[in-house]
Amino acid sequence: MASVTFDKATRLYPGGDKPAVDQLELEIEDGEFLVLVGPSGCGKSTSLRMLAGLEDVNGGSIRIGERDVTHLPPKDRDIAMVFQNYALYPHMSVADNMGFALKIAGEDKATIRRKVEDAAKMLDLTAYLDRKPKALSGGQRQRVAMGRAIVRKPQVFLMDEPLSNLDAKLRVSTRTQIAALQRDLGITTVYVTHDQVEAMTMGDRVAVLKDGLLQQVDTPRNMYDRPANLFVAGFIGSPAMNLVEVPITDGGVKFGDSVVPVSREALSAAADAGDRTVTVGVRPEHFDIAATGGLTITVNVVEELGADGYVYGSTSAADGSQDLVVRVGGRQVPEKGSELHVVPRADEIHVFSTSSGARLSK
Repeated sequence: MASVTFDKATRLYPGGDKPAVDQLELEIEDGEFLVLVGPSGCGKSTSLRMLAGLEDVNGGSIRIGERDVTHLPPKDRDIAMVFQNYALYPHMSVADNMGFALKIAGEDKATIRRKVEDAAKMLDLTAYLDRKPKALSGGQRQRVAMGRAIVRKPQVFLMDEPLSNLDAKLRVSTRTQIAALQRDLGITTVYVTHDQVEAMTMGDRVAVLKDGLLQQVDTPRNMYDRPANLFVAGFIGSPAMNLVEVPITDGGVKFGDSVVPVSREALSAAADAGDRTVTVGVRPEHFDIAATGGLTITVNVVEELGADGYVYGSTSAADGSQDLVVRVGGRQVPEKGSELHVVPRADEIHVFSTSSGARLSK
């Protein structure tokens, strides 16, 4: 097992004027499950491929444990990769697919069979060892791809959107299985996804990238509670955090017809930057429904989920026509077209600089 270090690692594609990954600095601890997440084109898969040796590193370095692997070929890095499309050999049985890397490495047949059977038992694949991949479901094929990685006992697992080809229900059960398996094996794992729900439910820590730049790396809980900037605030959380630009006033910010208290430090930081407004972030569950005051929203859509519901509404054009999402109790769901007065809880709001996007609240 080993730690992984990206030390100002940079990838600039030929003909490009902007790095796909720009001076990435990231320490992944031995045995940690780290998830790289971000929108398409943010550099997460490129970062993984740099670690795998499938992309050149144009600046900085990458280490696995104490070894500098920046310019080593993939076969010498002691990593195993699980791809989005399974990459199984169609003419081979499940057992032969899982043991192929060991066969190439010159292991004897008895050892290969034992390691394959051990991995198959872990992944509930024992009954399928003699089948070909075409006779398996998508979820079973993905487990075979996992098994092929496990039998090699690498120092690092690399997973590139391994669940994106599965249906929604299977994705949920398989991500639980992968997370449990990683904890049992204790192998350092770097996992790439564009699905922030996947990131929040699987990772020990999550690293958010945008335009090749690392925005924040933290535990899922800390990232949810204290997003470092406007991008992370809007990206992490489902439904997304509401972000509303509001004017600064005495003692706080003017949120519709109410004044919401904001820390003096946040207001001072905004004033120092010359901002007359700040952007307030409010999670859907951190609004209170009031009889008057706050922002008045017209209910457009209601999602009833049983225990609770989500109201999708918008403010009037006079207030700048802002879309908001508010969580309500499952028994107090408003009618479509009705009006609600919503006020954020002062101790649950996030304050960001409108100009720079940086977090201002503690």
